[in-house]
Amino acid sequence: MSRRIGPLTWLATAIAIYHLVVVAQGPTWFGIFLPTQLHKAVSISCAMILIFLLLPARGRKHGEDTQAESRFRRVPWYDWLLLASGLIGAGFVIVDHEAILDYGEYGFLDGKGIVLGAMLAVPVLEAVRRTTGWVLPAIILFFVLVTIFQQYLPGLLYGRGYPLDRMLYSAYVSEAGIFGLPLGIAANIVIVFLIFGALMEGAGASRWFMDIALALTGWSRGGPAKAAVVASAMFGSISGSPSGNSATTGVFTIPLMKNIGYTPAFAAAVEAVASTGGIILPPVMGAIVFIMAEWIETTYTEIVIAAAAPAALYFLIVFVSVHLQARAQGIAALPRTDLPPLWRTLRRGWYYLIPIGALIYFLVVKSLPPGMAAIYSCAFVIAVSFFARDRGHWLTPARIMRSFEDGVTRWITIAAITSAVGIMIGALELSGVGIKFSRFIVDLAGGDLILTLLFVGIVSLIVGMGLDATPAYITLATLMAPALVRLGVPDIAAHLYVIYWGLASFFTPPTCIAVFVTSGIAGSRVWLTGWEAVRLGIAAFLIPFAFVLNHGLLMRGSVESILLAIVTAVIGATALSAATRGFALSALNPAQRVPIFAGGLLLIGPGLYYPLIGLALCASAILPQALRSARRR
Repeated sequence: MSRRIGPLTWLATAIAIYHLVVVAQGPTWFGIFLPTQLHKAVSISCAMILIFLLLPARGRKHGEDTQAESRFRRVPWYDWLLLASGLIGAGFVIVDHEAILDYGEYGFLDGKGIVLGAMLAVPVLEAVRRTTGWVLPAIILFFVLVTIFQQYLPGLLYGRGYPLDRMLYSAYVSEAGIFGLPLGIAANIVIVFLIFGALMEGAGASRWFMDIALALTGWSRGGPAKAAVVASAMFGSISGSPSGNSATTGVFTIPLMKNIGYTPAFAAAVEAVASTGGIILPPVMGAIVFIMAEWIETTYTEIVIAAAAPAALYFLIVFVSVHLQARAQGIAALPRTDLPPLWRTLRRGWYYLIPIGALIYFLVVKSLPPGMAAIYSCAFVIAVSFFARDRGHWLTPARIMRSFEDGVTRWITIAAITSAVGIMIGALELSGVGIKFSRFIVDLAGGDLILTLLFVGIVSLIVGMGLDATPAYITLATLMAPALVRLGVPDIAAHLYVIYWGLASFFTPPTCIAVFVTSGIAGSRVWLTGWEAVRLGIAAFLIPFAFVLNHGLLMRGSVESILLAIVTAVIGATALSAATRGFALSALNPAQRVPIFAGGLLLIGPGLYYPLIGLALCASAILPQALRSARRR
């Protein structure tokens, strides 16, 4: 039964239309200039309205979909007070933008400005607590308190210290505060891509991706698990949420994996790792690619090209691991009669590829701004939906409104996060702790690149625990990436490195949010599933070392060096899969797994010397197996 179009749907639709019109530069058609700070103030106001009307003070568990709240609740008086406070603080920027510009020229806030800044900052922090939990607001408040009381703190945290009014000036007026770059990306790019993803879901694309994945891989050993990898990769890149992607595709893939013989823990781990990997898979990369492009001031195309090979290696390791596990357990392929026919499935939904192709065309060929490219692609989604034989997938006005609701209710979390993270960035700029922290990491490692990579990776994994993909990246880009850049690592490599390690927290115990979702579907134990996911997702820890040390994997260098890097890395990824699963041509004993694992590591290393040694190590363990197998045949 379809959802009723109620007040929430109408309000979400109005918010979606406002953002689409502004991103499409609609006001300029009528000669209206809309300052960016004013637009961001309207955007965060919209998010706070929905958050305080939908979510109670107890908040929601991390990873729980905001859409679970399908209608407005009975709002208590203190929520009305918080909402009014936030709207007054943001409303002043909208109504009297000239005064904000004056504050920027003066360089300080008067009494009224201090009150207004506090009236906005407090509801913003409460909004992010309700949408993500206590971890992120605690981190933000820690850095705010460090900035205020810096002169009393020891060592790394010691500094000049700034009073509360200077901190509020940074949060309320400066370009590094609430109305800074992160909220701008949420208000101009992320919301449009979430609407694009919601429209694709409404048009039935997610189920078609699943059927295509099954048709392509279901006939082979462990087919449903391979289908889970393919489908989760494709849809995860668009959805932008590892936990949401796990829930969306997991309800289809996990029962299929269990039915053919995979253990519940393994099935849940496959879905969690594959869904997390969607965030690093071009072309969309869960919208993180657009934040990264703005952050390091490079082009979308350059990042996508650099991210392609590492992402392919990540999924290759998962895919090969699934295949080897199927062989080890003797899991047979599904009968072709139980699978959707490939060509019939393609004919049934080939048109879903048109919006994705249009998105790539507008981004890469036409070099349009990401938000504008996504708007044009949304129009393609609506148009092609009417090719569907099932009228339930036609994007009629009512279904478009429900898709707007889905997209906007997912977006409010991102809006709250990015505005609150602006407070933290402002505090770090004032205190200088971010720069000091990156220097400390480098000094602790003695300037050694490998040790620095290890320290940065471990800290990124810890910081990423409990955070969603977007705030994890922004936090790590502020704190950890500069340490690698200091040692000469290219910006793109440094930022991709912290993304991989930060996202690994989604399937690494103890937090492992994606595992919580998939283990609930599979009925498996969380810790058992989590450690299984770490074995499957080992690429998230190893591939970043490879592309930092070997720039050929980022498509940099001569054609020969790039081809050598990719070929040896593919062989190394396959070897690592065999070592972690304990199976190659037949079961591997520990004496065989160690050289294969070491050889796999060397094969994804730089140059020619290390891969040759790695190839020799792998051959020393696998050739005896091959000879025994040949004799048996």
